[in-house]
Amino acid sequence: SASLIVAATQEFAQPYGLRLKLQRQPSWSALSEGLHNGRLDAAQGLYGLVYAMQLGLAGLPRMPMAVLMGLAQNGQSINLSSRLQLAGVNDSEALVRHVRQAGARLTLAHTFPGGTHAMWLYYWLASLGIHPLSDVDTLVVPPAQMVAHLHAGRIDGFCAGEPWGAQAVALRQGFTLCTSQQLWPDHPEKVLACTREFVENCPNAARALVMAVLEASRFLDTSEENRRAAICLLSADAYLAAPLSAIQPRFLGAYEDGNGHAWRDPHALRFCADGAVNMPYLSDGMWFLTQFRRWGLLREEPDYHGLTSTVQQIALYTEAASQLGFTVPAPMRSSTLFDGSSWDGRDPVAYARSFALHALSDARPLASC
Repeated sequence: SASLIVAATQEFAQPYGLRLKLQRQPSWSALSEGLHNGRLDAAQGLYGLVYAMQLGLAGLPRMPMAVLMGLAQNGQSINLSSRLQLAGVNDSEALVRHVRQAGARLTLAHTFPGGTHAMWLYYWLASLGIHPLSDVDTLVVPPAQMVAHLHAGRIDGFCAGEPWGAQAVALRQGFTLCTSQQLWPDHPEKVLACTREFVENCPNAARALVMAVLEASRFLDTSEENRRAAICLLSADAYLAAPLSAIQPRFLGAYEDGNGHAWRDPHALRFCADGAVNMPYLSDGMWFLTQFRRWGLLREEPDYHGLTSTVQQIALYTEAASQLGFTVPAPMRSSTLFDGSSWDGRDPVAYARSFALHALSDARPLASC
């Protein structure tokens, strides 16, 4: 949310004739409702949420959607409870033994069906041979409520964006077992999204919005001083309502996992990188569709390229970024995930079918990770 908050409060939008009025939403479901009924013109959204709305998945009504730009990369985490940690479940191998041998039924939370956090959690569990649909229970919890649910014992762990993982560590309610950038360095994170109707009816406003948020994104990545100033904005009750001590370290790339390890993360949260973060890559949208197919949200193969070419607003973004002097990368990019699998978007059908664990498969023994 940082680039939107900076754009709205630091007058990045005014030169483009816009006034940004931010409205904090209690959940991703509420945000999707706001976009659907027109209460919100645009929003920070989960990649998977945008495509769930586009396709009418996860109980959402179908609505043509648009991804205007990427807002960030990296910065999510998978966290387990201090109760599990005290029981000796302090790494992935111990987690597998616990699931397999102890017979305990763990409950793990994410923030939205098919959303970014659900897909990271499912991908990670499956890499360990833990089937996310049959070996554990999963439920949806709004991000800001994760730590409270952990404390109350209603969940055994969660995947969410920061600062909630850091807050769990700070309050000694949990520890971070894996960051999302460990799963996929420089992975796509939140996006700036709106309905297709808004882009078609207000193209100038949509382009101006992208330019304002690009300027704010560049501000955030320019210096640590700028980021520290943004942290004070983020902590306010109107936004994250979280203490500076929970936000600052990981926002600046300094991690402590609550399990005895501390490090400066080479792939920490970033907002711009001269536009490398912000291009609405076709391949990023396709990746989430492959995971929808893998986990049964889609029962048939979608038109991967046709669908993402409609949703991802490449032309609009390119025009906005070019006017500001940003480098405009190619709309397809290649990445290597932590399990050694490569993703470049060239053959999404084969990629979606390549995984040993999927919606119709049984759980398998522990795999190396």
